[in-house]
Amino acid sequence: MRAGPPEGAGRWQTAPMARYPSTIMVSCVVPWDEREEIDRARFDVQVRAAIAAGYRHLYVFGTAGEGYAVDTRRFVEVVEAFRDATAGPDLAPMVGVIALSTATVIERIRLAHERGFRAFQLSLPRWDVLRDAEVERFFRDVCGAFPDSVFMHYNTGRVGRILGAAHYRPWIDAVPNLVATKTMTSDVVLVGRLVAEVPELQHFVSEPIYPHARQHGECSILGTFGLLAPKRSWALFHAAAEGRTAEAVEIGAWFARLSDEVFAASMVDARIDGTYDKAIVRMGAVPDFPLRMLSPYRCLETSEVAACLAVLRARFPDCA
Repeated sequence: MRAGPPEGAGRWQTAPMARYPSTIMVSCVVPWDEREEIDRARFDVQVRAAIAAGYRHLYVFGTAGEGYAVDTRRFVEVVEAFRDATAGPDLAPMVGVIALSTATVIERIRLAHERGFRAFQLSLPRWDVLRDAEVERFFRDVCGAFPDSVFMHYNTGRVGRILGAAHYRPWIDAVPNLVATKTMTSDVVLVGRLVAEVPELQHFVSEPIYPHARQHGECSILGTFGLLAPKRSWALFHAAAEGRTAEAVEIGAWFARLSDEVFAASMVDARIDGTYDKAIVRMGAVPDFPLRMLSPYRCLETSEVAACLAVLRARFPDCA
């Protein structure tokens, strides 16, 4: 029997507090051909693999999806490809927007909105680090421009600061369509307080952090290894959600070890996230997935990915 989400996880749910359902969300990275154009065929194979693994909440254009690197033409082409690939009635696709100005963020959201999307992932603009009042204005201006849509905040240190519970708490009523955060930090205290003190938002965290965060309340997984180890991903999700904490911690530690050991050699010369996410897709769901990154970012070489795959097969033969 195929592993999958709990009953109703692919639809909006009426949880007593959270504005967005608890689930696993996975990123769909973009394969580029030699001309740096989207490879639609391999993109579609990746999305179908994610759906077959039981995932219903998919997104494109976070850091892994190179949302920071595309021009407007490529942005529209990928959004249209993503729309076509996620046309199923029980899917909840999301489009990320990374830009340096509120105006550009709104412009790109509008382009995706016109193509049918109603869920978006936001990163704070970064030329100078935003102050609290500026962060609030950004959320009000962007989320308020699309009252029929919902927004996840990509809470990343790449913009110079990570927001905590005390930041979100005053904005809950002011921005009612802010529904979730993606907080990819190993700071268990910060994450625990987010989950406990801002339960109106659904907080997506990494696999190793999820068992600890789940002890403070409902939260979710951002599935870094969702396409490489879908069965373990769902096992982790269910174990923590059902209170089997020791089992969940053990599985979370397995994911931490997977990340550390498989990518240790390639991380010595650390590259941007998407290089490793494309390798994960190539090692799992789509063996011929292109590794190319948009200029100026470097990709992993095929030899490096082959070395990662050899470690995966030798040390994690049960990876599934």
